[in-house]
Amino acid sequence: MKLRENNMLDELGGAIGKGLLAGLAATAAMTLSQMIEMKITKRKPSEATLKVAGEVAGVKPVGQNEKQKVSQEIHWSYGTIWGISRGLISLTGLKGLPATLLHFGAVWGTSMIMLPKFKAAPPVYQEDFKTIAIDGLHHAVYATTAGIAYDLLDAGSKHERKFDKLVKRLRLQSLIRRFKR
Repeated sequence: MKLRENNMLDELGGAIGKGLLAGLAATAAMTLSQMIEMKITKRKPSEATLKVAGEVAGVKPVGQNEKQKVSQEIHWSYGTIWGISRGLISLTGLKGLPATLLHFGAVWGTSMIMLPKFKAAPPVYQEDFKTIAIDGLHHAVYATTAGIAYDLLDAGSKHERKFDKLVKRLRLQSLIRRFKR
C-alpha cells in the first residue's frame, strides 16, 4: 500500500525546497570565494547590489555599516532564491553537470545583463579579462555548489524511486509465482 501518491505539486514543492537549500549553500560558498579573492587581490566590496536595489526598490542606506548590512542581506536573499531555478531545472529531467551548466549560464548571464541595465557595472565587453574571469569564477563556484547540494538533496528521492521499483518488481514476481502453482 502506498501512503502517498506523487503529483506535480509535490514534485514542484520538493524542487523549490531543495533549490532554496542548494541556493543557500551556494551563496555561502560564493561568499567565501569572494572573501578569499578580495583578500588576495585587495579588492573592495562591490556596491553593485546597492545600486540595483536603489534603482528597483528605492533602497538608499546611509553610512558604511548600513550599506554593508543591506548589501549582504540582498546578496544572501538573491543567491538563495536563485537556487529555486536549479530545482526547476531538475523538473525538466536534467541532472548533474548539464543542469549545473544551464544554471551557471542563467545566473551569470542574468548578472551580465542586469547589472549594466541598472548602471551598476559596465557591459561585459567593456570589462578587462581579469574582472570577467574573477566574476566567472565566483559564479562557477555558486553554480557548482548549488548543483552538488541539489543533487545530494535529491538523491534520496532517486533512491526511493529505485526502492519503489524494486518493491513493485518483487510483488509482481510473487504474484507470478502464485499463479504458477
